[in-house]
Amino acid sequence: MNSHVVCNTGPLVALAMIDRLSILRDIFAHVSVPEAVHMELLEGGATNAGLGVYRKVDWITVRTISKPVDPLLRTALDAGEAAVIGLAGELSVNLVLIDERKARKIARTIYGLHVIGSARVLIEAKKRGLIDNVNTPLQAMRDCGYWIGDSVFDATLRQAGE
Repeated sequence: MNSHVVCNTGPLVALAMIDRLSILRDIFAHVSVPEAVHMELLEGGATNAGLGVYRKVDWITVRTISKPVDPLLRTALDAGEAAVIGLAGELSVNLVLIDERKARKIARTIYGLHVIGSARVLIEAKKRGLIDNVNTPLQAMRDCGYWIGDSVFDATLRQAGE
């Protein structure tokens, strides 16, 4: 897997909710978030899900985008998703971590980025021996209220050999 990833809010929240955010540090040499994602995380949403875990990490780099995000992106996606794609382009990073389907499709088809999601991170963590299985943390994400569709859940377990 690539050594640098630019992350969106959802996967960070999903991993933080189950206290597994450190998996990203173990898989990637560099983890970056655009300022827009950082602000979304600090705002915490309705439940402040994962905020405490996120605030404790010192290895995620918050980056300011130096040029304006493509206006088309800003109309099609939320601020964090658009900023992730914009920052990846600015840093010449080909890998982004995004869970939302529409943003994944735009990142992949229009911007040519390699896109992974929370589930793929868990598969990689299992391959590297960082976790024993994928089912337990994936189910824990669901139990904490993170939406993971049945088809994604089942496909992830198949890919993990579970």
